[in-house]
Amino acid sequence: MIFELRIYTIHEGKMEAIQKRFEQHTLGIFERLGMQVYDFWVDETGLPKLYYVMQYKNREERDRQWDAFRQDPEWIEVKRKSEQSGPIVAKIEEMMMKRAPFFRS
Repeated sequence: MIFELRIYTIHEGKMEAIQKRFEQHTLGIFERLGMQVYDFWVDETGLPKLYYVMQYKNREERDRQWDAFRQDPEWIEVKRKSEQSGPIVAKIEEMMMKRAPFFRS
């Protein structure tokens, strides 16, 4: 298994919009496409950031799933409609990780 930490920095005043988009649309599209969200967080200090971890069998699965997501007609329409008053996400950071062999949960 590999994991991907995704950190989204949100434009000022758009936190409600991104949370609504994930809750009402994005998470459902992920599920339909077989994309597994391992966990999801909002910044406790109030910074305009979302953090989530995706889980994959391997890098090829990750790339295949994200390619399918970016080309998904439902996602394209949801993004277009949700950004009619401007972009929501200012920056996306992606970090690929694997479990440290010495850690036992």
